[in-house]
Amino acid sequence: MLQNLTGWHALVILAIILLVFGSAKLPALARSVGQSVRILKDETHDAAAAAEPQPATVEAVADRRAS
Repeated sequence: MLQNLTGWHALVILAIILLVFGSAKLPALARSVGQSVRILKDETHDAAAAAEPQPATVEAVADRRAS
């Protein structure tokens, strides 16, 4: 469906968005989209970091050997 989009299609879509939202609201709209993408990246980074196993510390290894 989206394989046939060309540069002209993108220009027409941008013109329609400009007509719908107006030029005054476009900076706020772009800012909120950017903030949403930043939040999504942070959350996926946090989820990936939480899923990675943490390396064993020297104290944890020593405790396991002592018991």
